Amino acid sequence: MADRVRPPVTRRALLTGGALSMGGALAGAAVATAVAAGRTEPAPALRSTVDFGAQTVPFHGAHQAGVETPAQAHAVFVALDLAAGVDRAALRRLMRLLTDDAVRLTQGTPPLADGQPELAHVPSRLTVTFGFGPRLFDAAGVADQRPLTLRQLPPFGIDKLQQRWCGGDLLLQICADDPVTVAHTQRMLVKDSRSFAAVRWVQRGFRRGRGMQDDGVTQRNILGQLDGTGNPPLGSSVFAGAVWVDDGPQWMRDGTTLVLRRIRAELESWDTADTVGKEFAVGRLLSDGAPLTGQRETDEPDLAAKNALGFPVISEFSHVARAHVAGDRQRIFRRPYNYDEPPSPDGTADSGLIFAAYQRDVGRQFLPIQRNLAEADLLNEWITPTGSAVFAIPPGCQPGGWIGQTLLG
Repeated sequence: MADRVRPPVTRRALLTGGALSMGGALAGAAVATAVAAGRTEPAPALRSTVDFGAQTVPFHGAHQAGVETPAQAHAVFVALDLAAGVDRAALRRLMRLLTDDAVRLTQGTPPLADGQPELAHVPSRLTVTFGFGPRLFDAAGVADQRPLTLRQLPPFGIDKLQQRWCGGDLLLQICADDPVTVAHTQRMLVKDSRSFAAVRWVQRGFRRGRGMQDDGVTQRNILGQLDGTGNPPLGSSVFAGAVWVDDGPQWMRDGTTLVLRRIRAELESWDTADTVGKEFAVGRLLSDGAPLTGQRETDEPDLAAKNALGFPVISEFSHVARAHVAGDRQRIFRRPYNYDEPPSPDGTADSGLIFAAYQRDVGRQFLPIQRNLAEADLLNEWITPTGSAVFAIPPGCQPGGWIGQTLLG
């Protein structure tokens, strides 16, 4: 009997029959493994007793979420540049679209046309916060509504700014306790912005993972310092008075302003300093963040205290002393994230801080502090600002509304 002619192998056969054969082989191997282990049924999936992934933060309200929200473990800051010809009407369409996306994603629901809807089902305290850069007001034809001090910061002597980390017309601040959630949200929002804007820069940051420490513990930055000590307490009248806009353009009431600074940590030289020198420069103990004149992190620094030789215990050039302000209305709220990029070929670290500072008014709060720091802060020896941007953070919106409606609507 003549040999049977074999049909030619096709792509379809490989993708169907081949896959089935492979699937059968794998299934058989799995069954054999289970039998060998004394099981006749697949092992049940492991379930976590922690519900961090299911937690949500309300999107709607007087203020945008992501400012007074306890900081999540992961963040990405995306700056967009508006395309030529994008005007007020186009911005209205864009902000309606992005607001709708954010409403859905923050509540664990996929936005329209989501190609990977399964990734939206773990919100992990996701917040999306929008900010308007100085040039957006010109594009929208509302330059007269721009807050007076909303402009790029003046140059400081310590700056070594790189344009790839500066500026931007529209900010997307995306924070969550899960990096997959952050990445998926970023893609959805950027994808829906393509017809209106192009990505200028992306900065990714992180803090300790959720559950690694008690919520509310002050986080350490990449230099090992506790970062955020002395912040206005969340939910307090002090916070409200320092952060939320209560004067100026009516459309900005209940909003805030954001200064975003990318600050490289000079870790190689920081490593060579001893603990005493580091603490003298900062004005606080590295171990627990207590001021050199106190016992606990929350103790108020005594800038007038003298040691046995009559010298100030906390140097007037220390970071604590240079950043000190006289009243609560002059305080800023810091919500920083660490960054860590690949090291240089010789192994030099490229790590630092995405310093996010929120305040009512950049000119009356942030600038005086930054001028003091730039002038004579001992910590300047170990930090280098490489990026800078400012944004107006509009107020929140109610169901059916959209972010920016008070300005663009």
